Amino acid sequence: MSPPRRERRKADPELSDPERLYVITGDTDGERAALDLVTMVVAQADPSPTVQPEQAAILRLCKAPLSVAEISAYLSLPFSVVTSLLTELLATELIESRAPIVRAALPDRSLLEAVMHGLQKL
Repeated sequence: MSPPRRERRKADPELSDPERLYVITGDTDGERAALDLVTMVVAQADPSPTVQPEQAAILRLCKAPLSVAEISAYLSLPFSVVTSLLTELLATELIESRAPIVRAALPDRSLLEAVMHGLQKL
């Protein structure tokens, strides 16, 4: 069983090193993509040897759609770092993002009653 997140950070200073996080994200003066915690991300290609290790990990994780929050948790990286990495991947079209599918509102009560009455008459 793996140690709790807090203990892993103490054991591995790279996980909480702000300088390392800056190196991962680079100098991002440009705009970031409009991503929130529930935005779904799916990989469009396999990782190439030229992408950063963290971006390659994202591409491997996102073979099936994952939310930005899940990606952040799996990689143990802050949301801001993950959005920066995802912005770069979106720009190179290696991933696709979309808002989560919201369940449709319940049908109108009168429609449900009409269907129920129709079924009762059968």
